[in-house]
Amino acid sequence: MQEKTVLVAGTFDILHESHINMLKNARNLGTKLIVMLSTDAFNADKGKKAYQSYETRKFVLESVRYVDLVVPEQSWDDKALYVDMFDVDIFAMGDDWRGKFDELKDIFPKLKVMYFPRGHLSSSKIKQDIARDYQ
Repeated sequence: MQEKTVLVAGTFDILHESHINMLKNARNLGTKLIVMLSTDAFNADKGKKAYQSYETRKFVLESVRYVDLVVPEQSWDDKALYVDMFDVDIFAMGDDWRGKFDELKDIFPKLKVMYFPRGHLSSSKIKQDIARDYQ
């Protein structure tokens, strides 16, 4: 198999089955999987707050067997930076982001951009269920 590097990005807060399926499917596309993990500051810029700290989310992701490397995502521009830095062949995201990163193909014509279907679980749903169940 020709070596291929796959890059995914996200917050990965309260890691769950749908995250693991995405990571497994992404890793199966190549020989190396890099996860670009949104920092707490970047999440704040996006108007998002993670339940778990960046350090905790990074620790958990690094223990997942499909993940080869976790790097910080500190801005929207980091996607292009890491695609270039790691000579990424495939960039993959959940399909809730469909079309949002297609411009990367204009910058990197050989890059394949893919969007995976969302699983039946989401961190937002888990947080809502916990809040409801423990009020």
